[in-house]
Amino acid sequence: MQSIKVKSPATLSNLCCGFDILGMALQAPYDEIELIKKEEPGIIIKHKDNYGLPLDPLQNISGVALQALMNALDYKNGFEIVIEKKIKPGSGVGSSAASAAGVVVAANELLGKPFDKKQLVEFAMEGELLASGSRHADNLAPCIYGGLVLIRDTQTLDIIELKTPPLFITIIHPQIEIKTSYARSILPKEIPLKLAVIQWANVAGLIAGFQNNDYGLISRSITDVIVEPVRSKLIPGFDEVKNRSLAAGSLGGGISGSGPSLFMMSELHSTAIQVEKEMSDVYNKLGIEYKTYVTEVASNGVEVI
Repeated sequence: MQSIKVKSPATLSNLCCGFDILGMALQAPYDEIELIKKEEPGIIIKHKDNYGLPLDPLQNISGVALQALMNALDYKNGFEIVIEKKIKPGSGVGSSAASAAGVVVAANELLGKPFDKKQLVEFAMEGELLASGSRHADNLAPCIYGGLVLIRDTQTLDIIELKTPPLFITIIHPQIEIKTSYARSILPKEIPLKLAVIQWANVAGLIAGFQNNDYGLISRSITDVIVEPVRSKLIPGFDEVKNRSLAAGSLGGGISGSGPSLFMMSELHSTAIQVEKEMSDVYNKLGIEYKTYVTEVASNGVEVI
């Protein structure tokens, strides 16, 4: 093959209490990335969207990730990347991860699959480092593996694939931007032991709830007592959206990644639709433009199309 096209899914990271260690792939939205081999060395980047992202491969997330893979192979030829982003940068649903993961999976396919998924995450983390200033995999791992994953250790990339029961996820993306690097900079540097105990109990409960199809346990556990109280102040309407969603029957939810998108999980599709109406009403009253999605967990990560 001389070219390949993939779709790279949006992802939820943190899932409230699982800061930097839990991530989930979504069926929608997703980016489309075409990768084309070329004889000449170097990387050329083209965009089919209007986000104004860098064309310089050293300043572009997908370019940096692809170069890391090429370096590992000592690959001397080049590539052209054509990206159509449908996940808005800065939205909090893994836009940068979709770019980095999509291009390394596409290159791996074109070059005969020399690398496994864990190695692809390692290459893609170079793109996330450029985007946020840190090498975290809670968006990248689900984007490449699909489904729900636990990153037990980022240094060794100890990635564990987990089960989930059927879930419907409602997302609202207010059209404001929160930079991941800023959202990380405002986090507390020290955590009281009492809050830490609550948080790790919730992480354990949430994973047990997913594994055992226990919606009640998921609902009781999907709570963040450390990061959400700080970051929620950056998002207009946060408390009202969450309270009205819970009143509509949602299991729970919170900030997706560093925001500004908010997500709520529901057992039933009808509940997820009602949650979408409640979310929309809040932002209509605030006069803030937004987009909403009602989606499900994507069992696969980046896919060839």
